[in-house]
Amino acid sequence: MGKQHIVVLTGSGISAESGLKTFRDNGGLWENHSVYDVATPEAFAKNPDMVQRFYNMRREQLGTVEPNEAHYSLARLEEQFKVTIITQNVDDLHERAGSSNILHLHGELRKVRSVRDSNLILDWGYNPIKPTDKAPDGSPLRPHVVWFGEAVPTIPEAAQICYTADHLLVVGTSLVVYPAAGLVHEIQPGVNITVVDPGEMEDSPIRHAEHIRESAAVALPELIDKWIDKGVV
Repeated sequence: MGKQHIVVLTGSGISAESGLKTFRDNGGLWENHSVYDVATPEAFAKNPDMVQRFYNMRREQLGTVEPNEAHYSLARLEEQFKVTIITQNVDDLHERAGSSNILHLHGELRKVRSVRDSNLILDWGYNPIKPTDKAPDGSPLRPHVVWFGEAVPTIPEAAQICYTADHLLVVGTSLVVYPAAGLVHEIQPGVNITVVDPGEMEDSPIRHAEHIRESAAVALPELIDKWIDKGVV
């Protein structure tokens, strides 16, 4: 019998504990602009400089924070189990903590891509995109993130991963935003679900889950130590 497969769905709550600011921290605003002013294809077409400035600041901030105990605990899970992390976050904190199998639903902040060719993706680190920067095909660059109104290309792959889960661990998200919320419906009947999030779950599609209402950095080290010691979840 192979290792149990734990699928982990993570959201903004786990990154917020590392000090990464989210839109919610400012009541949904950034410099008095709504998310739709800086995170949609229409916004980029209308005011590319402002959109680039927003993502340049996010990239710079990402370089100043570190993974927290929740990220490191998830990396330790690989000592005993097969682990796949499906994250709604665009940061690289899971990678930096040592997790090796990560699927980013909404893209990656440290990558950029050609405006003309979505498959022409470059590693960019924590550096700003300058107006003079071009992709190898000569076209302008844009952040390699999924904006509101754009399709989430990795959803089919994420759905297949969820179908193979022996246990689902949900961390730092109430999973009320689709299409990510729909992944819960791909979990096979009888598979246990554990949620680690201090928030309420009334509007969540998750039912019959164990809900640990604590922050991820507090709850996960103890939970994952227990799972590793037992060898099963």
